[in-house]
Amino acid sequence: MRIVVQDAPFDLGEEAGRFAQADAGVGAVVTFTGIVRNTAAGDLKAMEIEHYPGMTEAALTEIAERAQTRWSLSDVLVIHRHGHLTPGEMIMMVATAAPHRADAFAAAEYLMDYLKSRAPFWKREITADGAAWVDAKDEDEAALDRW
Repeated sequence: MRIVVQDAPFDLGEEAGRFAQADAGVGAVVTFTGIVRNTAAGDLKAMEIEHYPGMTEAALTEIAERAQTRWSLSDVLVIHRHGHLTPGEMIMMVATAAPHRADAFAAAEYLMDYLKSRAPFWKREITADGAAWVDAKDEDEAALDRW
């Protein structure tokens, strides 16, 4: 398991390639990459993401360990960026490896749902009108009910 919280961009191809070659018993690798999305009005200049070092890594590790306990996973990778990001930049990556695809897909979805709602990151959108903190969404909370 590898958990990384960083401000620097990451190379998706390099990370996915290295992750996929880690274990000969793996039959499936699922990756998800989150990208900074523009607002509906198309006026997002940037998103600033804050976190508390140490606390964030511990929370991400706990979420990943729960996924490993629940599904038959060979490995988990979570990379999440912080700092100043602009629309189109990669914000995070989740990868799961398992002997079979069902576990890899389910665990990746679980990780995404829990990272979206429970990872201690605070996001602020900067637009032409100023800056505003991003509120939690009811549908993100509701997504946890299926787990």
